[in-house]
Amino acid sequence: GEMDIEDLIPEEDCVFTMTQMGYIKRMSVDEYQLQKKGGKGRIGITRREEDVVDTMFTASTHSHIMFFTTKGKAYMVKGYEIPEGSRTSKGMNLVNILPIESDEKVTTMIMIPKEHDDLFLCMITRNGIIKRTALSAYKNYRRVGLNAINLDEGDELIFVRHTKGDESLILATREGLAVRFDENNVRSMGRGARGVRGITLTGDDTVVGVCV
Repeated sequence: GEMDIEDLIPEEDCVFTMTQMGYIKRMSVDEYQLQKKGGKGRIGITRREEDVVDTMFTASTHSHIMFFTTKGKAYMVKGYEIPEGSRTSKGMNLVNILPIESDEKVTTMIMIPKEHDDLFLCMITRNGIIKRTALSAYKNYRRVGLNAINLDEGDELIFVRHTKGDESLILATREGLAVRFDENNVRSMGRGARGVRGITLTGDDTVVGVCV
């Protein structure tokens, strides 16, 4: 019979971390031990100066991990394709894993649940544009990536969250404003769409936070 390389890779739970400067790694959850209240904790990653951990979650080595960049492109890899590192390692730069351009930065890393037929991806840009697309629109992904959103000139994709279709979103801006709305106020669009206005910004204000 036929054998897939994935059949040779054991399925285990791992911790995935990504820093703001684009360094990523995975570690077995066995590297972390339950501690009592007041415990000192353990080093989870060694970082470069001025770099901080931006995203951290647990997923399987066989889980699909999606990445979104400032240019509105989406990439997808399997968990085992992300190099394993030790607790004290810095990880590998994403430019060595994804075919991203020199002026492109990965801003979001999310894990795709196994049961995702009814999920949506909500994308928010720096200038307050929001777009909602069915996650199923990205099942036919390519190694070179897919265009996830059509951006206005000078705008960047900075946040992507998956939602269940009946949730609320909060957008917050640098100047301290926030808006909350039902995700169904944003109709579902195709992959090539631009999106709609999620929040009206004034002056040099930008979106800096999103919460589902």
